[in-house]
Amino acid sequence: MDLDFSQGDLAFRDEVRAFIAQAFDDDMRAHMGQSKNAHIDKTGQVRWWKRLNEKGWMATDWPAEYGGTGWTHAQKYIFDMEMALAGAPDTSNMGVRMCAPVVMAFGTDEQKKQHLPKILSSEVWWCQGYSEPGSGSDLASLSMKAERDGDHYVLNGSKIWTTYAQHADWMFCLVRTANEAIKQMGISFLLLDMTTPGISIVPLPTLDGPPDGEQEINQVFFENVRVPVANRIGEENQGWTYAKYLLQFERGNAYAPGLTNMLAKVKMIAGAERSDGGQRMLDDTDFRRKLTETQIKVDALNATELRMFAARTAGEAMGAASSMFKLEGSQAQQAITELALEAAGLYAQPFVRDTFAEIRGERNEPRAGPDYAATVAPMYFNYRKTSIYAGSNEIQHNIIAKMVLGL
Repeated sequence: MDLDFSQGDLAFRDEVRAFIAQAFDDDMRAHMGQSKNAHIDKTGQVRWWKRLNEKGWMATDWPAEYGGTGWTHAQKYIFDMEMALAGAPDTSNMGVRMCAPVVMAFGTDEQKKQHLPKILSSEVWWCQGYSEPGSGSDLASLSMKAERDGDHYVLNGSKIWTTYAQHADWMFCLVRTANEAIKQMGISFLLLDMTTPGISIVPLPTLDGPPDGEQEINQVFFENVRVPVANRIGEENQGWTYAKYLLQFERGNAYAPGLTNMLAKVKMIAGAERSDGGQRMLDDTDFRRKLTETQIKVDALNATELRMFAARTAGEAMGAASSMFKLEGSQAQQAITELALEAAGLYAQPFVRDTFAEIRGERNEPRAGPDYAATVAPMYFNYRKTSIYAGSNEIQHNIIAKMVLGL
């Protein structure tokens, strides 16, 4: 197994760096420097995606026939790593990385023609309608009803933790179309227009966001919402199959590039801040031990991801590895935000809910402490979610136990 990059890969790396230097402008850099979750405001995010699309680099995982890059796994890894190291905005939007693969694999020709070009051009913003109150990691227990009425389904119920639903034009959604003894049966996968009458969105304030900050998650309510049967993906009552397929893409992304960037920021903060003993935090024995242990875990994850991507190039399926990546990656994310909080010390305590406030000129007084400390507490609180979303880490343990150990 060859994990070294070829001369062609290294030339591609240089091309990616040159693109970032030109396209990642000062305004985006300023906003990303104050971002708690690798996103910026919607206008800036779409501007970034459109620049990627103009370059032909928006859909790194799509087949070339649909407008994707057709890259090798090595090129995708290099691209993700360089984007992360540069601190560029996240490219992992729900349309490109989650909805589109399902449409490609199970959608009709009409659905592909309707949705894929608009996802690629960022003309349409998508959100995910999976979790419900009381049905988070136990997704199979969802209860939102979709009753057949001629050529439409009538939806009643709600979805929760819906990221950026307030921006979304469309939602991909799991609904219950039949009550079966086996919970996974009777679920269907629908695509729905968020302007459909009967849909209402209620913000869910979090510790790291509103009332002053950028709204991230919401609860979406459906009251007699009519969705055409033609918007169903695949067969009725077979949505669980499509949902599992989608979750491979949600859980199986590379974590090491982003973790490497997060660790670099921690090292920068620890090199500038002082411990109680007056030395640099980076020279504090206990802190350095924890930092080194985390670095080893990130390096091990990086090597494992490279090994897995090499295996995928040879045609091997990802399988339970997607759960392993999600499990280890999310734990490392949380560990790094804890280290950042410790390194920043007192400067992390003046908690700024809206990390974009100073850029927008809305703060009357300057924030206490250096700029790099502004996002430390918001990121710490925001990343508490990583061990829960896409199936809680307890669920990932169960999947690995079943698929690898046969328990």
